[in-house]
Amino acid sequence: MCVCQTMEVGKYGKNASRAGERGVLLEPFIHQVGGHSSMMRYDDHTVCKPLISREQRFYESLPPEMKEFTPEYKGVVSVCFEGDSDGYINLVAYPYVESEALEQDDMPERDQPRRKHSRRSLHRSSSVGEHKEERPSLANDNPESIQETKSPKVELHIHSDVPFQMLDGNSGLSSEKISYNPWSLRCHKQQLSRMRSESKDRKLYKFLLLENVVHHFRFPCVLDLKMGTRQHGDDASEEKAARQMKKCEQSTSATLGVRVCGMQVYQLDTGHYLCRNKYYGRGLSIEGFRNALYQYLHNGLELRKDLFEPILTKLRSLKAVLERQASYRFYSSSLLIIYDGKDNRAGMFMERRAEMRLKRVDTSLPESLQDDSSTEPSPSALPKVDVRMIDFAHSTFKGFRDDPTVHDGPDMGYVFGLESLINIMEQMREENQ
Repeated sequence: MCVCQTMEVGKYGKNASRAGERGVLLEPFIHQVGGHSSMMRYDDHTVCKPLISREQRFYESLPPEMKEFTPEYKGVVSVCFEGDSDGYINLVAYPYVESEALEQDDMPERDQPRRKHSRRSLHRSSSVGEHKEERPSLANDNPESIQETKSPKVELHIHSDVPFQMLDGNSGLSSEKISYNPWSLRCHKQQLSRMRSESKDRKLYKFLLLENVVHHFRFPCVLDLKMGTRQHGDDASEEKAARQMKKCEQSTSATLGVRVCGMQVYQLDTGHYLCRNKYYGRGLSIEGFRNALYQYLHNGLELRKDLFEPILTKLRSLKAVLERQASYRFYSSSLLIIYDGKDNRAGMFMERRAEMRLKRVDTSLPESLQDDSSTEPSPSALPKVDVRMIDFAHSTFKGFRDDPTVHDGPDMGYVFGLESLINIMEQMREENQ
């Protein structure tokens, strides 16, 4: 634990690890729909995640033409794992100081397999009983208080005005509506449990600062796609490689080069987000993948046909960029597709429906208002969409960190996934003209 000094509470942490410095209290990023690491909100424009040195170096060496399709890399912060007086765990970020992170710099790669191993257990109960004795100062040693210790005060620190609902495996709605994507809290609890178990050995962690790519969207609809026909890195053990290959073979990663890893989509009819997670995506057939994509583009009232062209334009541009990146491999990386679930066009659509309902009950309206075509939304302004590549912990290219394996040509597994995605969206557009 950090030796901490009490300070004012607000956007800063309850405690400070260094006298006179204000730490930024990290909060779960409520719009995280997939992935393993917990994404944390640093400020409105910035998120952060546990640093993996390979990913950091990859961001630092990105070709200029790829930067349009990746989050902006903003540097590194030191994160302190702190307990407050109420028995809750907080993560607090401070400016990165090289000398204070030496214990991490000495063993960055050695720690990563342990972290990755624990991430694979997201669907299992976190190993609370194994670490009771490690944190006696924060809570009593009983299961309920230990669980509480791992949980942030989400309802106090962070919320969304729009509730989230997770779709279960049988496609039924869960009864609970919450103010954050359920996957984000799942990852966050796992991250706290992992850090708590290491708290005796490590006091500071390094986190990457990255652009919050959904910042410009009021109601961000996010689709997280695991791209490529291969997910394991060149340095993966035989066991891990076999496990990842099996996941690919049993999912659309093998047949399409892409699979759903998470999703949230705003529903105009109910005013909440519908969510899917990676376990749903793993079990989809080709037709199931098409249906999932259709659902992502449907706002509860209509299919957002206006999104086809701007998304397709972005995907084609990305494909052209990646085809020029010889020797690059983006194993286990994801692609985010983002649009606003309630843009100006959606507002006009709702007004249009309201007018039509009014016409049905009031036949005395002037003829100008009874003309169905008089208030049709203008298609002139295309909706804003974004497409970003994320997660580069297993990426490589010729000359990168002296990697022994050198690949020829572009990453055709990733390109195949983009081609499949483009073809499905083009077919969907033609079917719904």
